[in-house]
Amino acid sequence: MAIFSVYVVNKAGGLIYQLDSYAPRAEAEKTFSYPLDLLLKLHDERVLVAFGQRDGIRVGHAVLAINGVDVNGKYTADGKEVLEYLGNPANYPVSIRFGRPRLTSNEKLMLASMFHSDQVCGAGRS
Repeated sequence: MAIFSVYVVNKAGGLIYQLDSYAPRAEAEKTFSYPLDLLLKLHDERVLVAFGQRDGIRVGHAVLAINGVDVNGKYTADGKEVLEYLGNPANYPVSIRFGRPRLTSNEKLMLASMFHSDQVCGAGRS
C-alpha cells in the first residue's frame, strides 16, 4: 500500500502541515482532428473531460497541454483560452495531453477538515 499524502490536523480541525508525494499518474496524449469527439467543460477553473472516454482518456481528466504547450487552468501558457482555441477548426490537427488534475489548496483544506470530522466521530464512539 502506498502513501500519497500526509496531513497533520490540530484538535480544532485546522490543517497544520501537508505533504504530497505526487507522482504523475498515467497521462494520455492523442492527436485529434476537427470536430473533437470529447465533450470538454470548464469546472473549477480547469478544462475537464465531461463525456467521451477512449484510449486512456477518462471522464474527469484535465487538459494538461495542447501541442506541447502547458495549460494552466483555462488558459494555455501562451495566454489563449483552451475552449476557444479548440473550437476553431483552423487549429486542427491538435495534440492534447490529458491526466488527473492536482489538488488545489482549497481542496486540500476541505480534505483535511473531513479527516477531522471522521476523527471526532470515531473518538466519540469509543
